[in-house]
Amino acid sequence: MLAVACAGCCSFIDLYATQPLLPHLEKLLHLSKAQVGLTVSASTGAIALSAPLVGALADRFSRKRVIVSALWALAASTLLAATADGLDALLVWRFLQGVAIAAVYVVAITYLAEEVEPRAMGRALSLFVAGNVVGGFAGRFLAGLVTAATRWEHAFVVLGLLNVLGATVTALFLPPSRHVRAHQPAPLVEGLRFVTRPPVLATFATGFTVLFSLVAAFSYVGFHLSAAPFELGTASLSLLFSVYLVGALVTPFAGPAIDRFGSRAVLRLALLCGAAGGGLTLVPHLAAIIFGLAVLCSSLFVCQAAAMNQLRQLAVAPYRTLASGFYVTAYYLGGSAAGVVPALTWQRLEWPGCVGWVLGAHALAALMSLANARRPEAAVYGAPRGP
Repeated sequence: MLAVACAGCCSFIDLYATQPLLPHLEKLLHLSKAQVGLTVSASTGAIALSAPLVGALADRFSRKRVIVSALWALAASTLLAATADGLDALLVWRFLQGVAIAAVYVVAITYLAEEVEPRAMGRALSLFVAGNVVGGFAGRFLAGLVTAATRWEHAFVVLGLLNVLGATVTALFLPPSRHVRAHQPAPLVEGLRFVTRPPVLATFATGFTVLFSLVAAFSYVGFHLSAAPFELGTASLSLLFSVYLVGALVTPFAGPAIDRFGSRAVLRLALLCGAAGGGLTLVPHLAAIIFGLAVLCSSLFVCQAAAMNQLRQLAVAPYRTLASGFYVTAYYLGGSAAGVVPALTWQRLEWPGCVGWVLGAHALAALMSLANARRPEAAVYGAPRGP
């Protein structure tokens, strides 16, 4: 479990590394906010597109082999991103980074579902998400500091070397799967029938809204805080992501609550807290904005752990890896949309408009949770019994 968390941490170092660099890239490359936002959407979009394919193919190979190979591919694409001479080349390498991250993420979720006892799954997933959070913070923090001190290309060199370290550690210490149950892959029609059941779709929608809120808030708050009256620089904006560490501390404590009270109850409470945190960022004081972001991101990390636990309950073999792939697709489609959608209203509404998108996503997730609660979970636990 700790080894998987390490792998997740190393992969997430790269995913959002360009977020604190967006105002810098906008000025340096003379691009629009929507264009530099594509450096985030390229990776998240690649994960969304490739996750179902990974989910369909992962059962044919060793879990450890897929995770380690993907980490090496991630290291290579990250180092090559440092050679980009413009936006187009950078987007290509960012896209390939996303494909590698998808393989790590989808297979790691399946690995945990197979290797961890059901009664401890809430704790396991919370630890896994916490590892993702630490990696996400480290990538943003290091990218911002390195860029402020030297050049943005050098940030990818540093992150690529960390990926090399992560791939080496994972290869040495990740145990091979011990509880994989042999089964025939589900027929495509039955698999699609399963993943389109309303409770499963509602879980996918929750994942979409969770990452949409997180990426929208942390991609565009940099534009808000780099302008008057705050006027923060790149290094200061990278320090802003230290609020992620609050989430890394909070999320593991949510695991026992998920195991005791259930995913839906924890999800609804976390959504309420996240909406309050988002609203607090509208207060025109830096301390209030930072505190609001800490509450928002912590609540969204808890939502992610709860949604993943709910998916584990709904999806059984032979649909588990396929369902994980589709969940990751929905999750990162939310992140891809968030890289661009707030730009549509930024000129007129600026930061309050972005917060409006975030709160709207929270409301949608709450509605999905309420609709899902009215459906008996027993109807989706097993495999379909016929047409």
